[in-house]
Amino acid sequence: MPFLVFAGLAGLFFYALQTGDPSKLPSAMLGKPVPDFTLLPLDGLKADGGVPVQSFGAADLAGGKPTIVNVFASWCVPCLQEHPMLMALANDTDVRLYGINYKDDPASARRFLGRYGNPFDRVGTDASGRVAIDFGVYGVPETYVISGDGKIAYRHVGPLTEQAINEKILPLMQPPAETPAE
Repeated sequence: MPFLVFAGLAGLFFYALQTGDPSKLPSAMLGKPVPDFTLLPLDGLKADGGVPVQSFGAADLAGGKPTIVNVFASWCVPCLQEHPMLMALANDTDVRLYGINYKDDPASARRFLGRYGNPFDRVGTDASGRVAIDFGVYGVPETYVISGDGKIAYRHVGPLTEQAINEKILPLMQPPAETPAE
């Protein structure tokens, strides 16, 4: 009997995952400041010119300029699927793009970014998954837009799409319109 209950619940869960829209998952963090965190750098990750890629923390996200934060892992197939879009975003726009490497082996993460390219200005490691939990991450990949004042403005669950980038993310990356003086 317990096996039948488990199998039924597992089937229902699988059905919900396959038919539901992951972008509709609620987030209590929208409009709130990013959680307080400091990530360690991804050991051995070098930028062009051999300089180590810097890590980041909550204070770096409140610097006045909007930032895209992507939560990824080398073992994540949908992360590989969205990676060309992140590379295009990094190459074709002037956005700040930071990466959180989630519960990953550092050597595997370095290989992943070495093989497919590193779109990130900064990369931090979240080996325990604690920062992801504080952000409210359901799974990888997830992408956040952080406003210039350090608040979570948007969350995209699952692999990025051109539509999400063009219609949701890029408009949030624009500086606020100045109001004319009266």
